Amino acid sequence: MAGSSLLTLLDDIATVLDDVAVMTKVAAKKTAGVLGDDLALNAEQVSGVRAKREIPVVWAVAKGSFINKVILVPSALLISVFIPWLIVPLLMLGGAYLCYEGFEKVAHKWLHPNEKQQQQKKVIEALHDPKVDMVEFEKNKIKGAIRTDFILSAEIIVITLGTVKESAFATQVSVVVGIALMMTVFVYGLVAGIVKLDDAGYYLVKDKTESAWASFKRKVGKALLLFAPFLMKTLAIVGTAAMFLVGGGILVHGVPFVAEQSHQIEHWAQGVPGVGAFTGAIAPILFNGVMGLIAGGLTVAIISVLGKLKPSKTK
Repeated sequence: MAGSSLLTLLDDIATVLDDVAVMTKVAAKKTAGVLGDDLALNAEQVSGVRAKREIPVVWAVAKGSFINKVILVPSALLISVFIPWLIVPLLMLGGAYLCYEGFEKVAHKWLHPNEKQQQQKKVIEALHDPKVDMVEFEKNKIKGAIRTDFILSAEIIVITLGTVKESAFATQVSVVVGIALMMTVFVYGLVAGIVKLDDAGYYLVKDKTESAWASFKRKVGKALLLFAPFLMKTLAIVGTAAMFLVGGGILVHGVPFVAEQSHQIEHWAQGVPGVGAFTGAIAPILFNGVMGLIAGGLTVAIISVLGKLKPSKTK
């Protein structure tokens, strides 16, 4: 009897672990879109500090990210237990925010094409100005990065919770906690690697000896120096595109009529002779992106109008 109970318990544990593994994989896929933007934003946030302080700054932001998760994960699980009906509205709000942030980023880039270069110039001037308090400069960088992380972490956790909202509570806890920890370690491990790419390149280029090995190191170093800015730009572009795809996908699946239109488009695309498998797979993704772009434009327009209607403060 005891042996039978133990086997039953082990079978139940295996079933739960299998459910957790499956749901974690699904949640990871859905939150991967936010991940690209998370990487780009955090790598950009911690750039501009002295080379020897880059890793300590990344570590400080990572610790802040863990604190964010300690606040957000229990809050999300409490919502799941006591007010589960709030998950879908929060999910829709997170999707709308992603679309808004993506559209605002594109619009700002288009309207102010030279602003980023000007900001980088100011950072370089600050690094060489002895009057600038670099300790305070670092603290502001860290605070800004942690604030950004809080918003992106909230989006990741809400998306994850939306994925597992129909699962058992034990599965919800395991998946949400697992995704929160994995994303934090993965993101800040990659951020640390990205911000040190150029330093690795400089280190390899410095070898001036005439050996074949030194020549190879210099070539690798030059390649890293060329690749580092390209990687940052690529992450920024991929992250922005992911905002529209992920945010649009959340909104599409949250509105039954729009979701039905997406299914009809997918069914039509699957019927294209010869390439139906490809067009059927790509059509709903493009539809999500277009809907995300439209939603982002509308939210930016609404918030801009509301901002203009807000009475200005008189001195």
